[in-house]
Amino acid sequence: MKKLGWGMAIVFAIFMVAASVAPKLLGAEVATQAFIQIGWTSKYISLIGVLELLFTVLFLIPRTSLFGAIMMTGLLGGALASHLRVGSPLFSHTFFGVYLGVFMWASLWLRENKIRNVFPYIRS
Repeated sequence: MKKLGWGMAIVFAIFMVAASVAPKLLGAEVATQAFIQIGWTSKYISLIGVLELLFTVLFLIPRTSLFGAIMMTGLLGGALASHLRVGSPLFSHTFFGVYLGVFMWASLWLRENKIRNVFPYIRS
C-alpha cells in the first residue's frame, strides 16, 4: 500500500508541476486564458503557481504531507468555486479540482498509517 501511495503521490506531483505550475510560472497563454475565463486578472497567475508548487512540495515531504494536503485542498476548493461561479462545464472543469483532491488524499491515505487511523477503511 505504501508503494502505491508514493507512486500516486509522485504522479500527482508531476501532473501539478507539468500541467498547472509550469504554465503559470512561465506565463503560458493557456494559463492566462484560463484565468480570464474564470474572471481572474492575470496578475495572480504567478502567485497561484508559487502556492501550488509550495503545497505540492509540502505534500511530498512526509513530515509536512498532511499540512500540504490541507493547503492544496483549500486551493482546489477555490478553483472549484471560481469555475462554479462562472458556469464552467460541471464534470470536466468545475469538478476537476475534486478529482485531483480525491486522488491526492487517496495517495496520502495509502502511504501514511496515521491518516489510515483517522480515516479507517470500513467494510460492511
